[in-house]
Amino acid sequence: MTIKEHLEVLLAPFLEEGNYFLVDIQIKASKVSQKVTILVDKDEGITIQECTSISRRLAKQLEELEVFAEAYTLEVSSPGLDQPLVLLRQYLKNLGRNLKVTLKTGESISGQLIEAKEESITLQLPEPKKKSKTPVDEASLKREIPVDQISKALVEISFKNL
Repeated sequence: MTIKEHLEVLLAPFLEEGNYFLVDIQIKASKVSQKVTILVDKDEGITIQECTSISRRLAKQLEELEVFAEAYTLEVSSPGLDQPLVLLRQYLKNLGRNLKVTLKTGESISGQLIEAKEESITLQLPEPKKKSKTPVDEASLKREIPVDQISKALVEISFKNL
């Protein structure tokens, strides 16, 4: 069992009790110690206190089970807005928000996330800035994107309404 798999097993009870979900586990080695970053979230958003609670309980287990032989730093956090969306639950949580989606072809698409399914997401594209003489077909402003064609999907942060 890899360290990542071991961490997933140890995290499972904590995640289930609070309706949290695991987004990613990152382990980065350096000359001095390993940095273990665990990204967790929940549908309503996770608080700092919840991350702290998970971190303390997990750290206690890691020490008791001596999972790491060398020094390590443990960080339990929510994925920041700069982190790409990877799970269906993350897409569902961000329905109604604007996304910038980069496809594996290199094409970049921005629009409002209006639907998320296991196999695809649908974006409402913005209307063209130039007014055309022919009315814009509403169907042409919706773009369904298969998940397997997405290279990266980021929430676009808007400061217009602040």
